[in-house]
Amino acid sequence: MKIVAIKKLLQEQNLETLKLQEQKLLEGETLDIEVMGDDEGEQLTHILGAIWIKEAVQNGMSLNEAIRAFTEKVRKSID
Repeated sequence: MKIVAIKKLLQEQNLETLKLQEQKLLEGETLDIEVMGDDEGEQLTHILGAIWIKEAVQNGMSLNEAIRAFTEKVRKSID
């Protein structure tokens, strides 16, 4: 997971587009947008991260709070 890749998606894509790309990736289709990542798993992580953060912002978190919360969530899942 690379935060820079997630931030790029946050800046360039809306929530609807991100969700569509998630579906395309899960169905083995070609993405319509550029998503950084060494493989499809990393691309999916970046897309899901951007979706999670955008939804958190819609629910009242600031962008920085949402990014911190997401990275903390990922760290805890790895521990």
